[in-house]
Amino acid sequence: MNNRVAAIDFGTNTARLLIADLLKEGGFEPVCLEREIVRMGGGFSRQHGLSADAWQRGLSCLKRFSEIIAAHGDMRVRAVATSAVRDALNGADFQDMVLKETGIDLQVVDGITEGSLTLAGVLAGLDRSHQEILLFDVGGGSTEYTLARGGVARFVDSLPLGVVRLTEGKQTVDAMNRKIRKELEILYQKMGRSGCQLHHETVLIGTAGTATTLAAITLEMDDYDYRKVNNLIVSREQIQAIYDRLLPLSPAERLCVPGLEQGREDLIIAGMLITMQSMDLFGLKTMKVSDYGLLEGLVVSGTVPGV
Repeated sequence: MNNRVAAIDFGTNTARLLIADLLKEGGFEPVCLEREIVRMGGGFSRQHGLSADAWQRGLSCLKRFSEIIAAHGDMRVRAVATSAVRDALNGADFQDMVLKETGIDLQVVDGITEGSLTLAGVLAGLDRSHQEILLFDVGGGSTEYTLARGGVARFVDSLPLGVVRLTEGKQTVDAMNRKIRKELEILYQKMGRSGCQLHHETVLIGTAGTATTLAAITLEMDDYDYRKVNNLIVSREQIQAIYDRLLPLSPAERLCVPGLEQGREDLIIAGMLITMQSMDLFGLKTMKVSDYGLLEGLVVSGTVPGV
């Protein structure tokens, strides 16, 4: 059986493709990694769903991904879409068009499945095991929180907090902070009712674009290197300093800051607000950054519901 697999994480802001060879002893060997900021949540509306521009950006990206996959030979393809397509009235129509135009069977996963797959991917990239971790994945349309003990998820929840959703839906930092605070209070209450309480040794792990961008800025990284980013520890004070530095700047001016990727210059503020409020809520002073996440979870998970 062919041990090569292609995984696509089609997110609200970023689309990523990973082609990898599964190893007999476990784990995988990357063959090809591609990413593109598609901003599927851009111009999103409750009345219509995905905007026409987002639709075209997403379709063009997936056509390119399908050509890359074809060039690497026959393999299994696991492709999932998250918040933007999941919430869109025209999401199913977009999936049908993707299948027709690219041959990619793009499956929508719910927030709980997304959190579980992300945990599997993050665990595959950790430099060492931790007895208890609180993993959070700040996306474009939603943020998933997973509390895991001994590598097993004990609590998973998905909040309607995302950097695109907040940036386009709230006009001020105060308005974003109020929305974040409201949703995090609900999360905290849910965790309490489920009997989940963090221990003093709990390790906070952040994955996805906000966390990796904070790591890249901390390292003043002109050329992104996932090997340096993965497992980097960033403190609450460092994040506050980056926030204080970026907030007064215009989006264009922020692009002069090493480590900040084009396409994130307007979104990074919302991402930092979610990150800082999450750390404050749980009393955690540092964040370990994971470059691994949902994409790698698709590779290492033998079976994925609906995929």
